[in-house]
Amino acid sequence: ATLALWRVSVRRALGLRRSWRQKVFPWSLLAIATVPAIVNVGIGYAIKDRPWDMPDFAFITYREYVGVSTALLLFVALTAPDVVCPDRAQRVLPLLFSRPLTGTDYVVAKVGAIAGVVFGFAFLPQVVLFVGQMLVSDAALDYFTDHAEVLWQVPAAVAVLALYYAAVGVALSSLTDRRIVGGVAILGLALVTSAVAGILEAAADGDGTPLAVVNVLALPLEVRDLIFLGRLSDESGLSGVPAGGVLAVGAYLTVLLAALAVLLHRYREVDL
Repeated sequence: ATLALWRVSVRRALGLRRSWRQKVFPWSLLAIATVPAIVNVGIGYAIKDRPWDMPDFAFITYREYVGVSTALLLFVALTAPDVVCPDRAQRVLPLLFSRPLTGTDYVVAKVGAIAGVVFGFAFLPQVVLFVGQMLVSDAALDYFTDHAEVLWQVPAAVAVLALYYAAVGVALSSLTDRRIVGGVAILGLALVTSAVAGILEAAADGDGTPLAVVNVLALPLEVRDLIFLGRLSDESGLSGVPAGGVLAVGAYLTVLLAALAVLLHRYREVDL
């Protein structure tokens, strides 16, 4: 039952078996997300046989590619309410829970569906970038061995981002039965917390401040930097803060667990 609900939710998020209007946004997003990889590979191929040597050319790095999260956030803001809100608005929950399905199963299916789609949309362009760069390099095997670490760094960083965005998006969407309200809540959280964090960072005169963790939707990017760099980036609002990495991971886990707790509480029983 959980697998069936997950499958239906994925189909709905991708617009499968729905009108063409529901298919435009998700597949356009995948195409847009793949553009930087195609550009990077195309330029690499164009300069491959040029007299000048640009072995370290990179239009975008693997780490930076994980940070192209605005499009993914828009996707979550559109699809998370669409796969959650109608179940409550149309009173489908009693029907769903008449099957061998618990509230935890429901949460796992919905969060797993959004997280799976976000992971795919963020990971596939990375595959295009890696394979393309390997093919246009002078020695494909050397490129593979020199960049072997990204084979675990990219999936780990993308999984961290996908699970977090999915849990937060579905949790906010579960608080209402109106899709537009859920979408606005997700985008509003991103805009408000990033603006507040920007003000706090400016007040710190670029020295970094622990209060930068209020930018809750940027926390996965801090964890991404720890995965790729082993430390926070110099551009991070937590840069220079003692134990800033530990603080970032702690804040990430706190928000993630809080979102899951909200969902489990919301679906602990069916509203008959």
